[in-house]
Amino acid sequence: MTNRKVLIVDDSPVDRENLKSILSGTGCLVLTASDGAESVARAKAEKPDVIFMDVIMPEMDGFEACRRLRKDDTTKDIPIVFVTSKNQKADRVWAQMQGAKALLSKPYTKDQIIEQLEALS
Repeated sequence: MTNRKVLIVDDSPVDRENLKSILSGTGCLVLTASDGAESVARAKAEKPDVIFMDVIMPEMDGFEACRRLRKDDTTKDIPIVFVTSKNQKADRVWAQMQGAKALLSKPYTKDQIIEQLEALS
C-alpha cells in the first residue's frame, strides 16, 4: 500500500488533518484540498490514486466535484470515496450515481479508512 498518492478534500482543517494522519501512517503520499474546485484542479495536476472527499463544502460541493472529475479524461478513472456526515440511503445511492466508489459516514474509524483504501488497491 505504500507509495500511493491520496488526495483528501474537506473544508474542515480538523477533518483533513485526521484523514492525513491515518493515511500517512499507511505510507501514502497525502495531498489536500479545502473545497471542490481546488480538488478538481489538484486531481488534474497531481493524478492521485484515490480521492477521499467530503460532500458538504462551500462554493462547489463534493457531488459536483465528483461529476466534473468523472467527465474529464485525465481524472475519470480515479476512485472517489465520500467521507461525509450525510448517511441516508438516498445519499449513498446519489453518491454512486455521481461515480463514487463508496461513502463512509462521519464519524468514521481509522480501520474503515484503511479498509476502504485497501479495497481500492
